[in-house]
Amino acid sequence: MKTLPASAIVIPAAAALAGLAALAVWMTTGSIETLEARVPGLDRREGQRSLEMPRLLLVGRLTVGSGKPADLAGGWPWFRGKERDNIAKDQVPLARQWPPGGPKVLWSVELGEGHAGPAVRDGCVYLLDYDRENACDALRCLSLADGKEIWRYSYPVEVKRNHGMSRTVPAVAGSYVVAIGPKCHVTCLDAATGKFQWMIDLVRQYGTTVPQWYAGQCPLVDGERVILAPGGKDALLLAVDLKTGREEWRTPNPRRWTMTHSSITPLEFAGRRMYVYCGSGGVVGVDAASGAILWDTTEWQIKLATVPSPICLPDGRVFLCGGYSAGAMMLQLRDEGGTPVPRTLVRLKARQFGSTQHTPILYQGHLYGVREDEQLVCLDLNCKEVWHSGPEHRFLKARGPYLIADGLIFVLAEDGVLAMAEASPAGYKELGRAQVLDGPDAWGPMALVAGRLLARDTVRMVCLDVRKPDKP
Repeated sequence: MKTLPASAIVIPAAAALAGLAALAVWMTTGSIETLEARVPGLDRREGQRSLEMPRLLLVGRLTVGSGKPADLAGGWPWFRGKERDNIAKDQVPLARQWPPGGPKVLWSVELGEGHAGPAVRDGCVYLLDYDRENACDALRCLSLADGKEIWRYSYPVEVKRNHGMSRTVPAVAGSYVVAIGPKCHVTCLDAATGKFQWMIDLVRQYGTTVPQWYAGQCPLVDGERVILAPGGKDALLLAVDLKTGREEWRTPNPRRWTMTHSSITPLEFAGRRMYVYCGSGGVVGVDAASGAILWDTTEWQIKLATVPSPICLPDGRVFLCGGYSAGAMMLQLRDEGGTPVPRTLVRLKARQFGSTQHTPILYQGHLYGVREDEQLVCLDLNCKEVWHSGPEHRFLKARGPYLIADGLIFVLAEDGVLAMAEASPAGYKELGRAQVLDGPDAWGPMALVAGRLLARDTVRMVCLDVRKPDKP
């Protein structure tokens, strides 16, 4: 038998002791629960292949705060709202004009540096944050009433500053909340208590390459499944069970596309449900039942950063846009013998339309979005410009978010200036403009629930009262 040198024994032992010491430091800070996470795929059903990976030891910290859920109806449960169209459907009349100082600030909260947007349900605000002092991702649950923290769940991960850290929106469905961290950790917790349910490390388990500027993809919950786009060697898309995190199907990745900042969009076409995703090398449509690739195209690519998500129209058209002079494009799916085939209908140059970070809004037969020349634009569904806001109504650097509610469009500029205008093809009619955040980089997606508008800049989130007042 071959005898190992002493160094072969001492060095691993020393490394193990160092690891235990680091673990002890983490476990002495705050209230901690140590959980052995189920790696999706290991508890496999018969016929499901193993990931051939050891079980992971996850050390997380759950901290309970003094906040209480607000007694308020309505919700914004995930990225772009309940119907994933960035339109608030609450039956709450909104103000058509603001006082001189702008809408009232109901509360504000300090955040770690980033651009992650909020999700709202049952009077709770869910936000993925980054705790730089303790070097950990932190999924926080706040009260919509006053911003007080109800709970937070933290896990250690080193993230360096790169135009912020966290930049995704959680998804709240059933009893669960799911979030994707900057380095592609997918975490599922109990939405009411913050209790850990499961975690997937997309980098370790599926070979994901963390995008430049970190993960921007938001999780898609569709029924009892979470749909993700790892962009790994053999997993372009992935479906896991919402309750357990167990893999249900994966999409092959023959073109070796990697993860982008874009999120997945559902589409119903020719009696079939599919998921549309902008990968690093093009656009793909995946069967919702099996994960099989139904169609793809390399006609749409953005070299620097693919951020806006596809907009799927009811007739099988898909609108795509991007920044960095990418412009925009409209695809049309054709059913050819039961196979969907994409065709390019229209291409737009950047001066006609393009969006660096945010996805335009399809509203009452028109598309609304902020173009790279800092102007709000209205397009018809043939991609013809109906109007633009004009040089006197610009939005600094055109990277801020926007949403529609009660016939109004709210647009936040990078410097923290919020504008309110009519959402109408009749023309741009601005109704109010106010400085609501200090900035800089007010890029994070907004949410609007029960007449309360949540907006953030790099380090602070505010809750604004945009309701119509009871009295003039």
